Amino acid sequence: MLRTPFALVAFVLSLLVAAPAMAQGEVVQQRQKDDAKILAIGDSLMSWNGLGGRSIPQVLSQILKEPVRSHANVGAFMIYALPISGAMGKRISAQFRPGDWDWVVMTGGGNDLWLGCGCRKCEGRMNRMVSADGRKGAVPDLVRRIRKTGARVVFFGYLRSPGSGSTIEHCKNEGDAYDARLAAMASQMDGVWFLSNADLVPSGDTSFHSSDRIHPSRKGSIAIAQRVAALIRRHDPTR
Repeated sequence: MLRTPFALVAFVLSLLVAAPAMAQGEVVQQRQKDDAKILAIGDSLMSWNGLGGRSIPQVLSQILKEPVRSHANVGAFMIYALPISGAMGKRISAQFRPGDWDWVVMTGGGNDLWLGCGCRKCEGRMNRMVSADGRKGAVPDLVRRIRKTGARVVFFGYLRSPGSGSTIEHCKNEGDAYDARLAAMASQMDGVWFLSNADLVPSGDTSFHSSDRIHPSRKGSIAIAQRVAALIRRHDPTR
């Protein structure tokens, strides 16, 4: 009974330790890439491995051979009420700033489901993020706001647990339901694509995850970035 609370405490402490280092890596990236036409927003799935130059935005930049700006923030939520920290990036919608973007690559919602409702009885929170038909909620509202600027959008989903010692093993059903809603949203919007990563991790293969079995390893970040880059190139011949 104590395992889940202890795991949550350990996870939060790990974020507090890792966040300054990862944030420093992202700041360096932003300063060097003021001419970027691709923006990345989201949570720690997006920014993990940033200190070693292997976060998803950094790898995407290397593949496409062009700058990618990242505003992703460790511990960010789709639904976040605190005004100051929310405006600083803990609310993912605040990470988007209008600019001359061709593409916005985004993820988010995992912290809402895991830390927000424990991946149990999450229907209400999920509805606030995105309705079952994909038309309403914080996510479609943000995507429509981005699309009004002319930028195209890739929203990618989360890795699934490798089935070995992960504290998010019980989140699979919520993850699948969330993916289905995001796919429904994208299918109704021009210039928006949902990229699922539910099939990326073979059962029992821990190599796509870091030691916490939640965040991506460098291999995992690279694999997701490769998928994103392939999608962008399919729909944007200039890249």
